[in-house]
Amino acid sequence: MVVCGDDGLAHRLAAELRGVYGEQVTLVVPPSVRTVRPPVVGRARAASAALLDRWVTAAVSRANGAPGGTERVVEAPELTEAVLAEAGVDRAEALALVYDDDETNIRAALTARRLNPRLRLVLRLYNRRLGQHIEELLDQAAALATGDEDIGADASTTVLSDADTAAPALAATALAGTSKVVQTDGLLLRAVERQPWRGRIADPGLATLALLSPTNSDSAGTDEQGPQLLPDDAAVRAATGRGAVVLEQVSYSGPSLPAGRAVGVVPAFASLFSRRLRWSLAGLVGCVLALAVALTVVTGDHPLYATYETLLDLFAINEPALHQPLGRQILQLLSGLLGLLLLPVLLAAVLEALGTFRSASALRKPPRGLGGHVVLLGLGKIGTRVLTRLHELRIPVVCVEADPEARGVATARRLRVPVILGDVTQEGVLESAKIHRSSALLAVTSADTTNLEAVLYARSVRPDLRVVLRLYDDDFATAVYRTLRAAHPNASTRSRSVTHLAAPSFAGAMMGRQILGAIPVERRVLLFAAVDVGGHPQLEGKTVGEAFRPGAWRVLALDTATEAARQGTSGTGSASGSASGDSDGDVQQSALVWDLHDGYVLKAEDRVVLAATRRGLAELLGRRRREPAGT
Repeated sequence: MVVCGDDGLAHRLAAELRGVYGEQVTLVVPPSVRTVRPPVVGRARAASAALLDRWVTAAVSRANGAPGGTERVVEAPELTEAVLAEAGVDRAEALALVYDDDETNIRAALTARRLNPRLRLVLRLYNRRLGQHIEELLDQAAALATGDEDIGADASTTVLSDADTAAPALAATALAGTSKVVQTDGLLLRAVERQPWRGRIADPGLATLALLSPTNSDSAGTDEQGPQLLPDDAAVRAATGRGAVVLEQVSYSGPSLPAGRAVGVVPAFASLFSRRLRWSLAGLVGCVLALAVALTVVTGDHPLYATYETLLDLFAINEPALHQPLGRQILQLLSGLLGLLLLPVLLAAVLEALGTFRSASALRKPPRGLGGHVVLLGLGKIGTRVLTRLHELRIPVVCVEADPEARGVATARRLRVPVILGDVTQEGVLESAKIHRSSALLAVTSADTTNLEAVLYARSVRPDLRVVLRLYDDDFATAVYRTLRAAHPNASTRSRSVTHLAAPSFAGAMMGRQILGAIPVERRVLLFAAVDVGGHPQLEGKTVGEAFRPGAWRVLALDTATEAARQGTSGTGSASGSASGDSDGDVQQSALVWDLHDGYVLKAEDRVVLAATRRGLAELLGRRRREPAGT
């Protein structure tokens, strides 16, 4: 694996590939990373100086069964073709280009695709529309160079951005309160540790992923060392005194958005006019009909003609009823009087409609009685994606933004999400967002001090509030987390850096489009992948029970979505998967079937979601590992 970048994301991604997936990594960085803040620069310099120590530590870790790979650092001021060749792009499996400049990443991707047409590319681009075109261009170039129109996932191009990868993780952390979360097909899946109850695992959830290391005296003499990944039912039943890691679906327990809620700036017709005005209009219509009926009785005319005459009298455009019966003259006078009453009612209707449209295009305020919602601070690049993700999950949100021209304000207006314009550090702003009645606070502004100040103030208002704050530096985020946990042990606190959240998704994309995420289990790791059954003899034509190989892989769910629907949604990574769904806020129903019977026969056209170890997935996908023998 080759990683090229100029900020903390490159170093974090390299660490993710080494520590979680056990890959051999070549890291290409500038000689002096000036775009990274001093704490990150210090860690990068120290990491380069201790390269030999990392090699030794990684080798010892792999010998002990822990995931880990080696890393080689190449320093280059510019990412030229010679530098890519020195990094080994021509023989690498995947290349990640995570420079802060889109043009640099695109130029290097074009060069790398020429050097190695079968290389798996992962690009960091902020321009999403340009990224779609670049992705198609590079995949087409790989197909032409290899002469294979279906190059598969081994020579694919994936375009990601910090906002698309970090936003779902922040939303998931606010709901689940943990980083052991995998997102797939719009679902949040959480791996939780369950301790034995009366000698057995209580509530296995969707599936038992692992048995933890034995800790009691009854299992002290067992030969099992470390956790047992993907155990079969017999091993789970026989486990005594051992905890387990089970998979469960995360659901939002608070209030949800009402069904059928209008989205957009055009309100419903009933909301254009007030209740009193609607009754006034109904009364005038009733009077017109009564006058038409009376005119029919008096003159004996046809009801339609009588109605027409009444409307002409109502608008004062009919001839005077001279030399006509007295009843006709009285009805004409009454119609004229009703027309005078109609004028102010019509004027009031026009003014109310204009006011309604003006209010619809303006920012909404939090409704009375709102509670259990999520308060979102910041509507920048990250905040906008977080808002869209929360709205897709139908979770009520109240946003706080200081800049009325922020990019997320228009999105909030379109989604009809309440927004408070003001500085969050000022008194009364969080109270206007009803922070005392909310379920969680997400502070995702670009200023670390603003996020920290807002969280501290919110904790002073409500000590048990669940908070998630975005911080730039990972070390600073860890220090803040530990301090807040010590000060408020009964509250949920999560502090995340964008590089920490984005790295797992970039790493998953480098492993292949099949990878949905990774969950650590003690010193080992479990991978979640979406695999087409066709072409895999270990799965095709076998039942779910027969396809299960303990300790290697296990089929969890069946994907029943059509091919067009799959291409419209992208798989998400671990806690920080890429955003899924459209930006219009529509909720997509999950197409995954979790309650698969062991006797279900897997067909070639099926697509399944499975949990696997690194070795098991490499064997299943036929991937040739470049690791030393015995690891």
